[in-house]
Amino acid sequence: MSNFYETMYILRPDISDEAVDNTIGKYQGMIQEKGGEVLETQHRGKRRLSYEINRYREGIYIQMNYQAPGETIFPMERDMRLSEDVIRYLTLVVDEPQEAAEAEVPSSAAPLGS
Repeated sequence: MSNFYETMYILRPDISDEAVDNTIGKYQGMIQEKGGEVLETQHRGKRRLSYEINRYREGIYIQMNYQAPGETIFPMERDMRLSEDVIRYLTLVVDEPQEAAEAEVPSSAAPLGS
C-alpha cells in the first residue's frame, strides 16, 4: 500500500545549479525505482537559515511530494544522511494531496460563523 509523503531537504548553498539538479534527479529516481510516483517537486531557492547548521547560514530548499510504499523512505533518508550536500531533511506522511482535499469540500458548505 502506498502513502503520500512530503520530504523537505536543504542543500549546501555553495553547490552549483547542475549539482542541485543532479541531486533532485537522484532522489526522484530513487522513489521511482521503488515503485513510487513523484507528484510535485518545488525548488524553493536559496534562503537564510534560522540558525547556523554545519557553519552554513543559508541553504537551498527543495520540497518533494510523492506517493510511494513505506519501504522507499529508509534508503532515501539514509542516502541524505550520508550525503555531504544535504545539511537537513524531514519526511512527513501526508493524509492526501492538497488538490484532492480541496476537491472533496462540498460547494454547499457554509463558511464558519454564518
